[in-house]
Amino acid sequence: MQNALFVGVSSQVALQRELDVIANNMANISTNGFKGRASRFQEYLMPVASADSFSRPDRRLSYVIDQGTTLDLGQGPIEQTGNPLDVAVKGPAFIAVQGPAGERYTRNGAFSLNAQGQLVTSDGYPVAGDGGPITVNPQETGLSIGPDGTVSTNLGIRGRIKLVTFANPGALVNDGGNLYSSTAPARPAGLDGRLEAGALERSNVSPVLEMTRLMDVNRSYAMVTSMISRMDELRGTAISKLANVA
Repeated sequence: MQNALFVGVSSQVALQRELDVIANNMANISTNGFKGRASRFQEYLMPVASADSFSRPDRRLSYVIDQGTTLDLGQGPIEQTGNPLDVAVKGPAFIAVQGPAGERYTRNGAFSLNAQGQLVTSDGYPVAGDGGPITVNPQETGLSIGPDGTVSTNLGIRGRIKLVTFANPGALVNDGGNLYSSTAPARPAGLDGRLEAGALERSNVSPVLEMTRLMDVNRSYAMVTSMISRMDELRGTAISKLANVA
């Protein structure tokens, strides 16, 4: 009976974690370049939860272990904006930016120019170029961004946006502000990443799918809660009857 309660609690912890992931996905449905995540779980067989001395030996117990989340790298829909500073990333590449704690990576291509003329993200972080931050003087006109990330004005090429890929992009870690960090080295994207100017990539989260997942998880959580409640009542009844044995 006690083991059943432990199994139920482990399931509730896993379901709560999945609810958090779904809630974060739904909160970022309108976030440019956002990539959804999915929970990943694993069965754990308790090796010592058995009693082989009984005539009918106990079965080994299965618990739920939270194995983290996986990153959905599917392409989000591309929406035309007409803004020459907006870029949508096509393919598995990421845009490198100079974050507060070093180089970070994003798919959000909603750029602008700061007071120093630097190309920056919507959070004000400088976009990394092959030779450092990309700077445009106020007097320059005709700014355009090519498919390979080349930034040009009427005075010529001003730099090229640094596009990178990773051997295992699923290992990227969310670092806040729609940025990712990685312990593995980034490599030049080459033909694996192209930019479309005047457009933005929207979130790849499907609202309908997330709502379906939310209902399934809520239903499962309610079932486990009901099972735990019944087991607790059964234990109370057993204790009460055993206490009345003469």
